Amino acid sequence: MVVSEAIYWDPFDTDIDANPYETWRRMRDETPVYRNDRYDFWALSRHADVLAAHRDPQTYLSGQGTVLELMGADMSGTGQIIFMDPPQHDKLRVLVSKAFTRGRVAQLEARIRQFCRDLLDPQLGNQRFDYVADFGAQLPSLVISSLLGVSNQDRPRILELINTIFHIEPDVGMINDTSFGAQLALHEYLTGELAERRRSPQDDLLTALTEVELTDDGRTRRLTDKEAADFANLLVSAGTETVARLLGWASVILPAHPDQQAALVADPRLIPAAVEELLRYEAPSPVQGRTTSRPVELHGETIPAGAKVLLLTGAAGRDDRVFDHADQFDIHRRPEQHVSFGFGVHFCLGAALARLEGRIALEETLARFPRWQVDQAEAVRLHTSTVRGYKSVPISF
Repeated sequence: MVVSEAIYWDPFDTDIDANPYETWRRMRDETPVYRNDRYDFWALSRHADVLAAHRDPQTYLSGQGTVLELMGADMSGTGQIIFMDPPQHDKLRVLVSKAFTRGRVAQLEARIRQFCRDLLDPQLGNQRFDYVADFGAQLPSLVISSLLGVSNQDRPRILELINTIFHIEPDVGMINDTSFGAQLALHEYLTGELAERRRSPQDDLLTALTEVELTDDGRTRRLTDKEAADFANLLVSAGTETVARLLGWASVILPAHPDQQAALVADPRLIPAAVEELLRYEAPSPVQGRTTSRPVELHGETIPAGAKVLLLTGAAGRDDRVFDHADQFDIHRRPEQHVSFGFGVHFCLGAALARLEGRIALEETLARFPRWQVDQAEAVRLHTSTVRGYKSVPISF
Protein backbone atom coordinates (compact mmCIF):
# COMPACT_ATOMS: atom_id res chain seq x y z
CA MET A 1 0.00 0.00 0.00
CA VAL A 2 1.30 3.45 -0.95
CA VAL A 3 1.09 5.96 1.88
CA SER A 4 0.78 9.56 0.74
CA GLU A 5 3.17 12.09 2.19
CA ALA A 6 1.52 14.32 4.76
CA ILE A 7 0.30 17.63 3.37
CA TYR A 8 2.05 20.73 4.64
CA TRP A 9 1.30 24.31 3.62
CA ASP A 10 2.00 27.69 5.17
CA PRO A 11 2.05 31.16 3.57
CA PHE A 12 5.57 31.95 4.77
CA ASP A 13 7.36 29.06 3.01
CA THR A 14 8.98 30.48 -0.13
CA ASP A 15 9.78 27.02 -1.52
CA ILE A 16 6.10 26.04 -1.41
CA ASP A 17 5.12 29.46 -2.73
CA ALA A 18 7.26 29.01 -5.84
CA ASN A 19 4.64 26.52 -7.09
CA PRO A 20 1.86 25.86 -4.57
CA TYR A 21 -0.67 24.34 -6.94
CA GLU A 22 -0.02 20.64 -6.34
CA THR A 23 -0.15 21.25 -2.60
CA TRP A 24 -3.35 23.24 -2.99
CA ARG A 25 -4.84 20.48 -5.18
CA ARG A 26 -4.16 17.92 -2.48
CA MET A 27 -5.64 20.23 0.13
CA ARG A 28 -8.82 20.63 -1.93
CA ASP A 29 -9.09 16.87 -2.48
CA GLU A 30 -7.83 15.45 0.81
CA THR A 31 -8.07 18.10 3.52
CA PRO A 32 -10.47 20.85 2.40
CA VAL A 33 -10.43 22.09 6.00
CA TYR A 34 -6.69 22.19 6.59
CA ARG A 35 -5.08 22.68 10.00
CA ASN A 36 -1.62 24.15 10.57
CA ASP A 37 -0.54 23.77 14.20
CA ARG A 38 2.78 25.55 13.75
CA TYR A 39 1.14 28.91 12.97
CA ASP A 40 -2.23 28.16 14.56
CA PHE A 41 -4.55 28.59 11.59
CA TRP A 42 -7.09 26.72 9.50
CA ALA A 43 -7.32 27.07 5.70
CA LEU A 44 -10.15 26.66 3.18
CA SER A 45 -9.10 25.88 -0.39
CA ARG A 46 -12.22 24.83 -2.33
CA HIS A 47 -13.96 27.48 -4.40
CA ALA A 48 -17.37 26.82 -2.84
CA ASP A 49 -16.00 27.12 0.70
CA VAL A 50 -13.97 30.27 0.01
CA LEU A 51 -16.97 31.88 -1.71
CA ALA A 52 -19.30 30.91 1.15
CA ALA A 53 -16.91 32.40 3.70
CA HIS A 54 -16.76 35.68 1.77
CA ARG A 55 -20.55 35.70 1.75
CA ASP A 56 -20.77 35.23 5.52
CA PRO A 57 -19.05 38.20 7.20
CA GLN A 58 -21.00 37.55 10.40
CA THR A 59 -19.13 34.26 10.85
CA TYR A 60 -15.81 35.07 9.18
CA LEU A 61 -14.71 38.35 10.72
CA SER A 62 -12.12 40.83 9.45
CA GLY A 63 -11.86 42.97 12.57
CA GLN A 64 -8.99 40.92 14.04
CA GLY A 65 -6.84 41.26 10.96
CA THR A 66 -6.75 39.85 7.43
CA VAL A 67 -2.99 39.17 7.15
CA LEU A 68 -1.72 36.21 9.18
CA GLU A 69 1.19 37.96 10.88
CA LEU A 70 -1.17 40.73 12.07
CA MET A 71 -4.08 38.55 13.14
CA GLY A 72 -5.19 38.27 16.76
CA ALA A 73 -5.61 41.77 18.14
CA ASP A 74 -8.73 43.90 17.63
CA MET A 75 -7.98 46.04 14.57
CA SER A 76 -11.48 47.38 13.98
CA GLY A 77 -10.53 50.72 15.53
CA THR A 78 -7.62 51.38 13.19
CA GLY A 79 -9.87 53.20 10.73
CA GLN A 80 -8.99 50.80 7.90
CA ILE A 81 -12.14 49.57 6.15
CA ILE A 82 -10.43 46.27 5.35
CA PHE A 83 -10.29 45.55 9.12
CA MET A 84 -13.94 46.43 9.80
CA ASP A 85 -17.00 44.20 10.12
CA PRO A 86 -20.67 45.04 9.54
CA PRO A 87 -22.40 47.29 10.48
CA GLN A 88 -19.41 49.62 10.97
CA HIS A 89 -17.92 48.44 7.68
CA ASP A 90 -21.15 48.89 5.74
CA LYS A 91 -21.59 52.54 6.72
CA LEU A 92 -18.10 53.48 5.66
CA ARG A 93 -18.16 51.40 2.47
CA VAL A 94 -21.36 53.05 1.27
CA LEU A 95 -19.79 56.40 2.01
CA VAL A 96 -16.48 55.91 0.22
CA SER A 97 -18.19 54.14 -2.68
CA LYS A 98 -19.88 57.46 -3.46
CA ALA A 99 -16.45 59.01 -3.88
CA PHE A 100 -14.89 56.06 -5.70
CA THR A 101 -17.50 55.71 -8.45
CA ARG A 102 -17.32 53.86 -11.77
CA GLY A 103 -17.86 57.19 -13.49
CA ARG A 104 -14.83 58.71 -11.79
CA VAL A 105 -12.80 55.63 -12.70
CA ALA A 106 -13.98 55.66 -16.32
CA GLN A 107 -12.84 59.27 -16.68
CA LEU A 108 -9.31 58.05 -16.05
CA GLU A 109 -9.09 55.99 -19.25
CA ALA A 110 -7.39 58.63 -21.39
CA ARG A 111 -5.01 59.52 -18.55
CA ILE A 112 -4.09 55.85 -17.95
CA ARG A 113 -3.44 55.37 -21.66
CA GLN A 114 -1.15 58.40 -21.69
CA PHE A 115 0.74 57.09 -18.65
CA CYS A 116 1.25 53.79 -20.51
CA ARG A 117 2.56 55.61 -23.57
CA ASP A 118 4.89 57.73 -21.47
CA LEU A 119 6.35 54.61 -19.85
CA LEU A 120 6.45 52.30 -22.89
CA ASP A 121 7.46 54.61 -25.75
CA PRO A 122 11.00 55.17 -24.37
CA GLN A 123 11.50 51.39 -24.53
CA LEU A 124 10.83 51.22 -28.28
CA GLY A 125 14.02 50.21 -30.04
CA ASN A 126 15.55 48.73 -26.90
CA GLN A 127 16.47 45.09 -26.92
CA ARG A 128 15.52 44.59 -23.28
CA PHE A 129 13.81 46.24 -20.31
CA ASP A 130 12.31 45.25 -16.96
CA TYR A 131 8.57 45.01 -17.55
CA VAL A 132 7.65 45.20 -13.86
CA ALA A 133 10.22 47.65 -12.49
CA ASP A 134 10.05 49.99 -15.51
CA PHE A 135 6.33 49.67 -16.26
CA GLY A 136 4.09 47.34 -14.25
CA ALA A 137 4.97 48.78 -10.84
CA GLN A 138 5.17 52.36 -12.09
CA LEU A 139 1.78 52.55 -13.79
CA PRO A 140 -0.51 51.93 -10.78
CA SER A 141 1.47 54.38 -8.65
CA LEU A 142 0.97 57.06 -11.30
CA VAL A 143 -2.72 56.25 -11.63
CA ILE A 144 -3.42 56.28 -7.89
CA SER A 145 -1.52 59.54 -7.45
CA SER A 146 -3.51 61.08 -10.30
CA LEU A 147 -6.81 59.80 -8.92
CA LEU A 148 -6.09 61.24 -5.48
CA GLY A 149 -4.96 64.56 -6.92
CA VAL A 150 -1.26 64.50 -6.08
CA SER A 151 0.43 67.45 -7.76
CA ASN A 152 3.14 66.97 -10.38
CA GLN A 153 5.58 68.60 -7.97
CA ASP A 154 4.82 66.10 -5.19
CA ARG A 155 4.47 63.03 -7.40
CA PRO A 156 8.13 61.87 -7.33
CA ARG A 157 8.15 61.92 -3.51
CA ILE A 158 4.81 60.09 -3.29
CA LEU A 159 5.88 57.46 -5.82
CA GLU A 160 9.00 56.86 -3.72
CA LEU A 161 6.89 56.48 -0.57
CA ILE A 162 4.53 54.07 -2.32
CA ASN A 163 7.43 51.94 -3.50
CA THR A 164 8.97 51.99 -0.01
CA ILE A 165 5.70 50.81 1.56
CA PHE A 166 6.29 47.54 -0.31
CA HIS A 167 9.79 47.09 1.07
CA ILE A 168 10.28 43.44 1.97
CA GLU A 169 12.66 42.12 4.62
CA PRO A 170 13.55 38.43 5.14
CA ASP A 171 11.43 36.60 7.75
CA VAL A 172 9.18 39.60 8.44
CA GLY A 173 7.98 40.52 4.96
CA MET A 174 6.25 43.92 4.84
CA ILE A 175 6.00 44.14 8.63
CA ASN A 176 9.19 46.17 9.05
CA ASP A 177 10.30 49.63 10.17
CA THR A 178 11.12 50.82 6.66
CA SER A 179 7.63 50.02 5.38
CA PHE A 180 5.94 51.46 8.48
CA GLY A 181 7.96 54.67 8.18
CA ALA A 182 6.82 55.15 4.59
CA GLN A 183 3.20 54.46 5.56
CA LEU A 184 3.35 57.07 8.31
CA ALA A 185 4.95 59.63 5.98
CA LEU A 186 2.30 59.01 3.33
CA HIS A 187 -0.48 59.25 5.92
CA GLU A 188 0.94 62.59 7.13
CA TYR A 189 1.10 63.89 3.56
CA LEU A 190 -2.49 62.80 2.82
CA THR A 191 -3.77 64.39 6.02
CA GLY A 192 -2.20 67.70 5.03
CA GLU A 193 -3.63 67.48 1.53
CA LEU A 194 -7.13 66.71 2.88
CA ALA A 195 -6.98 69.80 5.07
CA GLU A 196 -6.01 71.81 2.00
CA ARG A 197 -8.93 70.33 -0.01
CA ARG A 198 -11.38 71.44 2.68
CA ARG A 199 -10.10 74.98 2.21
CA SER A 200 -9.77 74.80 -1.56
CA PRO A 201 -11.72 71.93 -3.27
CA GLN A 202 -10.45 70.37 -6.49
CA ASP A 203 -11.75 67.75 -8.93
CA ASP A 204 -10.07 64.74 -7.35
CA LEU A 205 -10.72 61.85 -4.98
CA LEU A 206 -9.20 63.60 -1.96
CA THR A 207 -11.75 66.39 -2.36
CA ALA A 208 -14.54 63.84 -2.81
CA LEU A 209 -13.52 62.19 0.46
CA THR A 210 -13.89 65.52 2.26
CA GLU A 211 -17.39 66.06 0.84
CA VAL A 212 -19.22 62.74 1.21
CA GLU A 213 -21.54 62.48 4.22
CA LEU A 214 -22.11 59.69 6.71
CA THR A 215 -25.18 59.10 8.88
CA ASP A 216 -23.88 58.07 12.30
CA ASP A 217 -26.25 57.55 15.27
CA GLY A 218 -28.91 59.61 13.54
CA ARG A 219 -26.55 62.48 12.82
CA THR A 220 -25.07 63.42 9.45
CA ARG A 221 -21.36 64.06 9.42
CA ARG A 222 -18.39 64.03 7.09
CA LEU A 223 -15.30 61.86 7.34
CA THR A 224 -12.60 63.05 9.66
CA ASP A 225 -9.22 63.71 8.10
CA LYS A 226 -7.96 60.52 9.76
CA GLU A 227 -10.79 58.41 8.32
CA ALA A 228 -10.30 59.90 4.85
CA ALA A 229 -6.51 59.52 5.03
CA ASP A 230 -6.87 55.91 6.23
CA PHE A 231 -9.04 55.10 3.23
CA ALA A 232 -6.72 56.88 0.80
CA ASN A 233 -3.75 55.04 2.32
CA LEU A 234 -5.51 51.70 1.85
CA LEU A 235 -6.37 52.60 -1.73
CA VAL A 236 -2.73 53.38 -2.43
CA SER A 237 -1.54 50.07 -0.97
CA ALA A 238 -4.19 47.76 -2.41
CA GLY A 239 -4.49 49.47 -5.78
CA THR A 240 -0.76 49.62 -6.43
CA GLU A 241 0.04 46.08 -5.36
CA THR A 242 -2.78 44.28 -7.19
CA VAL A 243 -2.12 45.87 -10.58
CA ALA A 244 1.66 45.55 -10.33
CA ARG A 245 1.39 41.81 -9.63
CA LEU A 246 -1.29 41.34 -12.33
CA LEU A 247 0.95 42.90 -14.97
CA GLY A 248 3.96 40.96 -13.73
CA TRP A 249 2.08 37.70 -14.17
CA ALA A 250 0.90 38.81 -17.61
CA SER A 251 4.48 39.43 -18.73
CA VAL A 252 5.42 35.86 -17.78
CA ILE A 253 2.26 33.93 -18.69
CA LEU A 254 1.54 35.39 -22.13
CA PRO A 255 4.86 34.47 -23.80
CA ALA A 256 4.50 31.00 -22.28
CA HIS A 257 1.30 30.72 -24.36
CA PRO A 258 2.38 32.29 -27.67
CA ASP A 259 -0.73 31.26 -29.59
CA GLN A 260 -2.93 33.06 -27.09
CA GLN A 261 -0.67 36.10 -27.02
CA ALA A 262 -0.89 36.23 -30.82
CA ALA A 263 -4.69 36.04 -30.58
CA LEU A 264 -4.70 39.08 -28.29
CA VAL A 265 -2.50 41.00 -30.72
CA ALA A 266 -4.80 40.09 -33.61
CA ASP A 267 -7.99 40.92 -31.69
CA PRO A 268 -7.58 43.28 -28.71
CA ARG A 269 -11.27 42.81 -27.93
CA LEU A 270 -10.19 39.56 -26.24
CA ILE A 271 -8.07 41.45 -23.69
CA PRO A 272 -10.78 42.02 -21.02
CA ALA A 273 -11.42 38.27 -20.87
CA ALA A 274 -7.67 37.68 -20.74
CA VAL A 275 -7.43 39.98 -17.71
CA GLU A 276 -10.08 37.91 -15.91
CA GLU A 277 -8.26 34.70 -16.81
CA LEU A 278 -4.97 36.10 -15.53
CA LEU A 279 -6.67 36.99 -12.24
CA ARG A 280 -8.09 33.49 -11.93
CA TYR A 281 -4.98 31.65 -13.05
CA GLU A 282 -2.50 33.56 -10.86
CA ALA A 283 -4.29 35.57 -8.18
CA PRO A 284 -2.13 38.56 -7.15
CA SER A 285 -3.34 38.17 -3.55
CA PRO A 286 -4.02 34.45 -3.07
CA VAL A 287 -4.56 34.46 0.72
CA GLN A 288 -6.97 36.44 2.93
CA GLY A 289 -7.38 36.00 6.66
CA ARG A 290 -10.54 35.89 8.77
CA THR A 291 -11.44 35.03 12.38
CA THR A 292 -14.46 32.87 13.22
CA SER A 293 -17.17 34.33 15.44
CA ARG A 294 -18.67 30.89 16.15
CA PRO A 295 -17.82 27.21 15.67
CA VAL A 296 -18.05 26.11 12.01
CA GLU A 297 -18.68 22.50 10.99
CA LEU A 298 -17.38 21.77 7.50
CA HIS A 299 -16.35 18.53 5.76
CA GLY A 300 -16.39 16.61 9.03
CA GLU A 301 -14.18 19.11 10.86
CA THR A 302 -15.10 21.68 13.48
CA ILE A 303 -13.34 25.02 13.33
CA PRO A 304 -13.73 26.57 16.79
CA ALA A 305 -14.88 30.10 17.53
CA GLY A 306 -12.04 32.59 17.61
CA ALA A 307 -9.94 30.58 15.13
CA LYS A 308 -7.73 32.09 12.44
CA VAL A 309 -8.94 30.98 9.01
CA LEU A 310 -7.11 31.63 5.75
CA LEU A 311 -9.20 31.80 2.59
CA LEU A 312 -7.08 30.55 -0.31
CA THR A 313 -8.46 32.46 -3.28
CA GLY A 314 -5.45 31.31 -5.29
CA ALA A 315 -6.41 27.68 -4.70
CA ALA A 316 -10.08 28.41 -5.35
CA GLY A 317 -9.19 29.75 -8.80
CA ARG A 318 -7.74 26.36 -9.74
CA ASP A 319 -10.63 24.26 -8.41
CA ASP A 320 -11.69 21.83 -11.14
CA ARG A 321 -15.05 21.46 -9.41
CA VAL A 322 -15.83 24.88 -10.89
CA PHE A 323 -13.34 25.46 -13.73
CA ASP A 324 -12.84 22.89 -16.49
CA HIS A 325 -9.14 22.14 -17.04
CA ALA A 326 -8.43 24.57 -14.19
CA ASP A 327 -4.65 24.31 -14.49
CA GLN A 328 -4.73 25.45 -18.11
CA PHE A 329 -4.49 29.13 -19.02
CA ASP A 330 -7.23 29.91 -21.55
CA ILE A 331 -8.22 33.43 -22.62
CA HIS A 332 -11.25 31.94 -24.39
CA ARG A 333 -12.63 30.49 -21.16
CA ARG A 334 -16.25 31.33 -20.42
CA PRO A 335 -16.35 33.95 -17.66
CA GLU A 336 -16.81 32.25 -14.32
CA GLN A 337 -16.97 33.54 -10.79
CA HIS A 338 -13.35 33.80 -9.71
CA VAL A 339 -12.81 35.23 -6.24
CA SER A 340 -9.51 37.02 -6.79
CA PHE A 341 -11.12 40.34 -5.82
CA GLY A 342 -12.93 38.77 -2.89
CA PHE A 343 -16.72 38.70 -2.77
CA GLY A 344 -19.61 40.16 -0.82
CA VAL A 345 -19.17 43.08 1.57
CA HIS A 346 -15.38 43.03 1.24
CA PHE A 347 -15.34 42.88 -2.57
CA CYS A 348 -12.40 45.03 -3.67
CA LEU A 349 -13.47 48.67 -4.05
CA GLY A 350 -10.73 49.17 -6.62
CA ALA A 351 -11.66 46.19 -8.81
CA ALA A 352 -13.05 48.34 -11.63
CA LEU A 353 -9.89 50.47 -11.64
CA ALA A 354 -7.62 47.41 -11.58
CA ARG A 355 -9.49 45.89 -14.54
CA LEU A 356 -9.30 49.17 -16.45
CA GLU A 357 -5.57 49.51 -15.83
CA GLY A 358 -4.95 45.88 -16.77
CA ARG A 359 -6.87 46.18 -20.02
CA ILE A 360 -5.25 49.42 -21.14
CA ALA A 361 -1.77 48.30 -20.09
CA LEU A 362 -2.05 45.12 -22.17
CA GLU A 363 -3.54 46.97 -25.14
CA GLU A 364 -0.67 49.45 -25.17
CA THR A 365 1.98 46.79 -24.49
CA LEU A 366 0.86 44.38 -27.19
CA ALA A 367 0.47 47.19 -29.74
CA ARG A 368 4.18 47.98 -29.32
CA PHE A 369 5.64 44.60 -28.38
CA PRO A 370 3.63 41.73 -29.94
CA ARG A 371 6.23 39.15 -28.80
CA TRP A 372 8.90 38.96 -26.14
CA GLN A 373 10.99 36.49 -24.17
CA VAL A 374 11.41 36.40 -20.40
CA ASP A 375 14.84 36.11 -18.83
CA GLN A 376 13.75 33.63 -16.15
CA ALA A 377 17.23 33.47 -14.62
CA GLU A 378 17.09 37.20 -13.85
CA ALA A 379 13.40 37.43 -12.88
CA VAL A 380 12.86 38.14 -9.17
CA ARG A 381 9.87 36.86 -7.26
CA LEU A 382 8.03 38.86 -4.61
CA HIS A 383 6.59 37.00 -1.66
CA THR A 384 4.58 37.92 1.43
CA SER A 385 2.00 35.91 3.34
CA THR A 386 -0.77 37.45 1.23
CA VAL A 387 0.89 38.54 -2.05
CA ARG A 388 2.43 36.40 -4.75
CA GLY A 389 4.08 37.54 -7.97
CA TYR A 390 7.14 39.23 -9.44
CA LYS A 391 9.04 42.39 -8.55
CA SER A 392 11.32 42.14 -11.59
CA VAL A 393 10.74 40.57 -15.02
CA PRO A 394 13.42 41.38 -17.62
CA ILE A 395 12.03 40.88 -21.11
CA SER A 396 13.85 40.95 -24.45
CA PHE A 397 12.87 41.10 -28.11
